[in-house]
Amino acid sequence: MWVAVLGSADHVFPTHREHGVAMLMGLPVERILGVFRGAEMGDWDAEELRFHYYSMVIGAHTLHGVGYAMGQARDAASGRDANPGASVIFHGDGAISEGDVNEAYIFAATYQAPAVFICVNNQWAISEPVERQSRIPLYQRAWGFGIPSVRVDGNDVIAMHAVTSWALDRARAGAGPTFIEAYTYRMGAHTTSDDPTKYRPAEQSEPWRVKDPIIRTKAWLRSAGVWDDAQQAQLDQESEKLGAQIRSTAERLAAPALSEVFEHVYAAMTPDLARQ
Repeated sequence: MWVAVLGSADHVFPTHREHGVAMLMGLPVERILGVFRGAEMGDWDAEELRFHYYSMVIGAHTLHGVGYAMGQARDAASGRDANPGASVIFHGDGAISEGDVNEAYIFAATYQAPAVFICVNNQWAISEPVERQSRIPLYQRAWGFGIPSVRVDGNDVIAMHAVTSWALDRARAGAGPTFIEAYTYRMGAHTTSDDPTKYRPAEQSEPWRVKDPIIRTKAWLRSAGVWDDAQQAQLDQESEKLGAQIRSTAERLAAPALSEVFEHVYAAMTPDLARQ
């Protein structure tokens, strides 16, 4: 539902977690899996999809996104493009400690770039609680850069849709950047090698279990009379089919040849690379 707020010229700059947005914008799931399996370079056509490359370097993509947004602003000012769009830039709460991210805020505010920052605050940067990184709520940090900001319930699909739509309208109208803090919680481990019981009590996450966005959205749709058991059964069946398809695709991914590492570095192979 979130992707529905994007216009035909808006671009998304993801971290390495926005798989749902990627699929909704047309990126085949095997390409996403290929990146994490080390089976491909992740060099899809970002201009065509309007979904840019996954960033494994925490926060580095925020500068790319703001740079693109500055270009969109120049296109709008020159009249060269009647609908240059805006840029949506995702990052997590841990990324706020990165210099790149703070520099991105500075450039966005200074040049009034049509950028929408969505900070997914799950309250844990691996094992560090967000309170160790910021003495104030994250959305208030944006004020120091001159960026309007808001904290929203990140587990409320309708609220996220509304606030993102508002921020994108501001950006497209030339009002500059907006910072959205999507306040949520990381229920499980940070990675498969992480053990959250080492640094937080298990009961701390329990109150968040009932706030699961899927459960809440389903309850809301049922109360509105637009969702029933038959529709749920059909969705469950489709989900199982999609899961089987994704697992099958992952199993078929082949390791790339070593030479492929060099193929997309230059338009034509250089003598130095050829020797290597």
